[in-house]
Amino acid sequence: MMKRTLLIAAALLGLSAPAFAAGETPVPPQLSWTFQGPFGKFDRAQLQRGFKVYREVCASCHSLSYVAFRNLSQPGGPEFSEAQVRALAAEYKVQDGPNDAGDMFERPGRAADRFPAPFPNENAAAAANGGKAPPDLSLMAKARTYERGFPWFILDVFRQYSENGADYLVALLNGYHEPPAGFQVPEGGHYNEYFPGHIIAMPKPISDGQVEYPKDANGQAQAPETVDQYARDITAFLTWTAEPHLEARKRLGFQVMLFLIALSVLLYFTKKKIWARVGGEVEGHATPPMTHNP
Repeated sequence: MMKRTLLIAAALLGLSAPAFAAGETPVPPQLSWTFQGPFGKFDRAQLQRGFKVYREVCASCHSLSYVAFRNLSQPGGPEFSEAQVRALAAEYKVQDGPNDAGDMFERPGRAADRFPAPFPNENAAAAANGGKAPPDLSLMAKARTYERGFPWFILDVFRQYSENGADYLVALLNGYHEPPAGFQVPEGGHYNEYFPGHIIAMPKPISDGQVEYPKDANGQAQAPETVDQYARDITAFLTWTAEPHLEARKRLGFQVMLFLIALSVLLYFTKKKIWARVGGEVEGHATPPMTHNP
């Protein structure tokens, strides 16, 4: 209802959607997310699918250095079982040490460990990727965004919409196309409609059917195995890695608002009672009117 009202208001004011000229970067379309708004929550199944996409596609190049294995089982996230997390961590090799001999060694991962990086250091990552190290994805959903411009950012404030970073990531993953006629793509670059400048070093990372999703009782995948669905799922997962306490924050904010409302009501009646008594005392001690003797 709110969205419809805002659109009608925009139409009455003669406003239109953000436009872009030829050659400029288009504005990513706004999407619907389960975690948007003051009462939004993550979709557990979507987070688990997003983690599967990350592990099978993104983890070969991009690190997730701010996330520990145990975070995957904590409330508000994908909520894998503790046994699943221990088994997952054990599949990774983590460097530890030094041992008694002063040497570093590798051991199976534990739930308390963070995800190991795919490369030993940034120089090695850059050398394996054409001179540019792939960025860490832990905070990517908050680090990337775009400008909507006036007056749309004002409407976003009233809608309490702050998922621009998530919209951008989905648009980026869907933005790989053939370049338009006359557009020169340098060697080692790839055309992307939504990337600033349209030249991105990362090749198209994912294709339809690349990741197999869990099946239901009828043998059907939980969600479409398409690039668009993969993009939405990995973006939801990266939004969680960037803000793992989102649900707790919103829940606490709602409780604080209820407390402030109750406190305001109590303060109002307290003020009314105190000043009513003070007003009565003032009236009881009012100075009698002066009289003049003839």
